[in-house]
Amino acid sequence: MRLLRFSLAAMFLLFCAGPAAAQRYTATQQGEIIEIVDTTADMRVEVVPSMSNAWRIRVKGHDLVRTSATLEAFKANPGYNGMPLLAPFANRLDQTAFYANGQKYNFDLELGSVRGPIPSTGFVNGTKDWQLVEFKADDTGAWVICRLDFYKNPRFLQQWPFAHTITMTYKVSDGALEVRTRLDNMSAEPMPVVFGYHPIYELPDGTRNDWTVSVDAATHWIEIPQRLPTGETQPIEKFFNADRTAIQLKNYALIDDVFTGLIRDANGRATMKLMGGGKELQVSLGPKYGTVLLWSTPLTAAAPGGRGGAPGARGGGPGRAGGAAQAPAPSGPFPVDPAQGVRVAPPAVPLPEGATPSGKGFIAFEPMVAITNALNLAHAGVYKDLQSVAPGASWEESFWITTKGY
Repeated sequence: MRLLRFSLAAMFLLFCAGPAAAQRYTATQQGEIIEIVDTTADMRVEVVPSMSNAWRIRVKGHDLVRTSATLEAFKANPGYNGMPLLAPFANRLDQTAFYANGQKYNFDLELGSVRGPIPSTGFVNGTKDWQLVEFKADDTGAWVICRLDFYKNPRFLQQWPFAHTITMTYKVSDGALEVRTRLDNMSAEPMPVVFGYHPIYELPDGTRNDWTVSVDAATHWIEIPQRLPTGETQPIEKFFNADRTAIQLKNYALIDDVFTGLIRDANGRATMKLMGGGKELQVSLGPKYGTVLLWSTPLTAAAPGGRGGAPGARGGGPGRAGGAAQAPAPSGPFPVDPAQGVRVAPPAVPLPEGATPSGKGFIAFEPMVAITNALNLAHAGVYKDLQSVAPGASWEESFWITTKGY
């Protein structure tokens, strides 16, 4: 009888524990996609390994980042959809050349991967040369790791003569997506670290005019209209004329600005929040990310019969060239007159009466290691926080995406 009671009790415990014992995290391959899932949080991330780009990031069926209509469209032209990596440099330079270790390096504009007179956003986004390293799940989370052997591509090295590899890890754990980046410098000189990411976020409810933003940053870098910093800074509250934790997007036209002086928590993370309709999306930057760029365009009227809603091109010229090579452009430097600096965020322009918005709107919280034009501003002695990775050494950092109220 004692043995029977023990057996029945064991069977009852197994029955009760069955659903709870199901694996919380999974990592599976579905054709060209690796999907990593946190089933408890219902967070699903679909990564295209050959591009190391998460083309869809969803929580409870809601997309967190802008994505393409189909996977095929995404692979053909990812643009700023998914999780674009801006490398080896992020955002703009004031000439078709950059300085590193006291040496000037001129871009080869005939390659078509860099355009002038203001180069922008690097040139690796969209490449399909990434290698799948691993995808796996255990009781700590699910992850996928991809590596780009930058040094193997002669055209890459012609524009950025530092042999290195880039390793990206996407990991879901405890309701958060971590995006970790590692650089391994294989060159004989220190390599500057100036990359960034360009995820475009939106909320499932309402539009840009209903959303509020909170920014853990103290300092705004004053820029000319071509979005190049003048070297002057001011408090973030002076730029927005608002509390940095309650920035109402409806009050502003184009925002495309760089912020530093990140305000860190006990873990060294600075958090940006997008809030509206009882939902909140948070992006937290690790200590080595010294800059966040905010980009948001105002709502526009829908064109008759048009789909609308897609973000427009960034100011300062495109970053990646498609099709035929571009004619050489002036090498610069582009004139940056502090008198042209935009010190106050431009006010919103109301839509015409009766007009309907072309889309929901968006905001990009862009994690950047350094400010726009950091390479050349550091050479000029204006920017003091340029990071580098020594020969044979590595650089590594993460940012995290979480939600509330979904």
